[in-house]
Amino acid sequence: MSEHSEPTTGAAEPLDGRMDSATEAFVAHRNLLFTVAYEMLGSAADAEDVLQETWLRWMKVDMGQVRDQRAYLVRITTRRSLDRLRTMNRRKEDYVGSWLPEPLLTAPDVAEDVELAESVSMALMIVLETLSPTERAVFVLREAFGISHDEIAAAVGKSPAAVRQIAHRAREHVDARRPREEVAPNQARAVLESFQRAFETRDLQGLLDVLAPEVVLISDGGGIKRASPRPITGAGKVARFIVGGLGKARVALTSVHTVVNGNPAIVLRVNGEIDGVIAVRVEHARITGLYYVRNPQKLTRVESETPLTLT
Repeated sequence: MSEHSEPTTGAAEPLDGRMDSATEAFVAHRNLLFTVAYEMLGSAADAEDVLQETWLRWMKVDMGQVRDQRAYLVRITTRRSLDRLRTMNRRKEDYVGSWLPEPLLTAPDVAEDVELAESVSMALMIVLETLSPTERAVFVLREAFGISHDEIAAAVGKSPAAVRQIAHRAREHVDARRPREEVAPNQARAVLESFQRAFETRDLQGLLDVLAPEVVLISDGGGIKRASPRPITGAGKVARFIVGGLGKARVALTSVHTVVNGNPAIVLRVNGEIDGVIAVRVEHARITGLYYVRNPQKLTRVESETPLTLT
């Protein structure tokens, strides 16, 4: 039975046994649904809106017609995320400067879960931005959550055969652009520690030693905070931007043991206030990508942990 053909109940109906069961199922899968929506959208605020829409729709579903509550909830969340993703893409066309995903402070043990850490990493999330909405949905559901082609087909309104083709095309696209090397959390922290020392002392040579020659820095100020309007490429240009960009501000860097999007990262504070988050892409013991989020509207999730899960 399609999502749109379910019998509905009145929104004002009291919480009876049916409603209690539905609530329990939603709460049990909430972290999963948030993770699905966030990976599709790159925005925690929009993901929360999708969850609210999913909840409202779920409250109208006849539980007697639902065989797999998890699959059904994921289907609703996916459809709502696709609708919102298309709207977001239009918003991004008017966005000032580069657009980066909203960083999330995550529990340290997320970094030890290789699949989860990679799926929410800033580096991969940026690659996902290059996919079409449907490609992104199919890739996320298949690669990150292991959902069957048949279930994905029901969620995105395509045939299973079409979903297989989309999944193959999206995987090739992502594989050509994702980091070529898996880096253990302790290795990434070691690289970040070297970067942090050079950053804090404005050591130009120290930065050049830790940055790969082809490093790319993307900064997102959203038109609210100062940021480079375009990506900066090359170790020399990136190092000079970092050193020169500090100005006379009093900068303090939070320990690189901070875990953002499942990976070691740095939180910057200027005069005691959070100024931004720096996430990195590390390959062969050097930084190949720096992602500096300064837009204050995207920094609301870096002081308390956001629970994420793939199950």
